[in-house]
Amino acid sequence: MLHKMKHLKIKKFHNQYLSFSGKLLEGLIITNGNQVNLIEIYLKEYEKLKDEQISRIGFRDNLLYVNLVAIGGVISYALSETDNYFALLVLPFICFVLGWTYLVNDEKISAIGRYLRTNYTSKLKEMVDESSLQMFGWEVAHRSDKRRVSRKIFQFIVDEITFVGSGLIVLIAIWMLMPKIPTEIYFISLIETVLLLILAIEIFIYADFKKGE
Repeated sequence: MLHKMKHLKIKKFHNQYLSFSGKLLEGLIITNGNQVNLIEIYLKEYEKLKDEQISRIGFRDNLLYVNLVAIGGVISYALSETDNYFALLVLPFICFVLGWTYLVNDEKISAIGRYLRTNYTSKLKEMVDESSLQMFGWEVAHRSDKRRVSRKIFQFIVDEITFVGSGLIVLIAIWMLMPKIPTEIYFISLIETVLLLILAIEIFIYADFKKGE
């Protein structure tokens, strides 16, 4: 839900920025044609980056639902018969793969925003010779509200539970449901535990709790 609301806000401000971009080009009085072309290139880059960011946000958010559907489907099958308990071993690996894909996309989304807030705006300010002009303010504004830190902490907890916690719970269930675990199953579950712990650490490292720029 949080991701969807953020997605809609980004699309709204994206359209506003495109409108601003057109006005910026119309209002510029520049004798050097190369400079005009360079500004157009920068604004086109902004448009492409925002399109990629929006696309990645949608893909990232869907991974949460895919993970939940996968968990429900595998558990239903595994618990239908006693002989199907081994199917539960697939879930921790699924959680790891989907969680890692989620993390990679989330990092790219943040990297695009970070680039637009720093390098990109600096380039445009130099081009229009307006160092005090606040450009693309939404890139900073949405990171500056007073509830950002608490919201990011909550999202961090949700991510850890969805991808790491669910996988670890499944592994615990396997150990409890199978009194005598074969050696190969034990080693597989051990590897999956290590992978999930690595994922948990990486999610924490890339969690962006900062406000503003």
